[in-house]
Amino acid sequence: MVIDEGKQNNTNHKPLDRGDEYMMKSIRILGAFLVAILFAQSAQAEKPSMAVLDFRNTTSAYWWNSNVGRELAGMLTNELASGKKFQMIERQKLSSVLGEQDLAASGRVSGSKAAKMGKMVGAQYLVTATVSAFENNVASTGGGLSYKGVSLGGKKKSAYIAVDLRVVDSTSGEIIETRTVEARSGGVGFNVGLRRNGFGGALANEKKTPAGKAIRAVVAEISGYLECSMVKKNKCLKKYEEKEERRREGLSDSIKLD
Repeated sequence: MVIDEGKQNNTNHKPLDRGDEYMMKSIRILGAFLVAILFAQSAQAEKPSMAVLDFRNTTSAYWWNSNVGRELAGMLTNELASGKKFQMIERQKLSSVLGEQDLAASGRVSGSKAAKMGKMVGAQYLVTATVSAFENNVASTGGGLSYKGVSLGGKKKSAYIAVDLRVVDSTSGEIIETRTVEARSGGVGFNVGLRRNGFGGALANEKKTPAGKAIRAVVAEISGYLECSMVKKNKCLKKYEEKEERRREGLSDSIKLD
């Protein structure tokens, strides 16, 4: 018996009904979704994991108090997380695992202890930072006014901050990055001071002060340097090496002047 090939093909490739089409479409969508998830997980796994310990301070900066170190660490953690180059360990997890005592001592720990702390929180790298210099210079530009006890004056303000940075590899205990990062701010501000009732809001909000601007600038500079030196590793390194060379030259000149 001879079977017509056209009829055989029609029998083997029967058109899909609506239910079959819906199922095939669902399978394709699910497959694409799973591929996207696997790709995202793979990209996340390739990011270096990092934790930032509380900043320390060795200066007499007027804005420093017991909570500032934690706040600066949080600022740097957020800045690094927004750059999407590192897998950052949540501050809450860091606090619960290490405890406030370890966090407060973060700037004094040895490489081996920092490595142990990094492993405890699941961080490949541990960042410690110490505010090592701060200068807040204010020079009057004149043009001040006073009316019924309220003083208004133009001020030219500037601030300088330096942070000593270290990055410890938790797998080896080796300090793989050391750098002093600097930032400056300056500009003409407008100062309002009330003589009556002894009111002064200079410490209430550093957001718009030269000190506050310098702090934000140094946090951004630290984040940019870590991304460049540990992830990008491209021509951006030249920029930071030039900055480091200028910093060392400035330090050398100041020593000669002394």
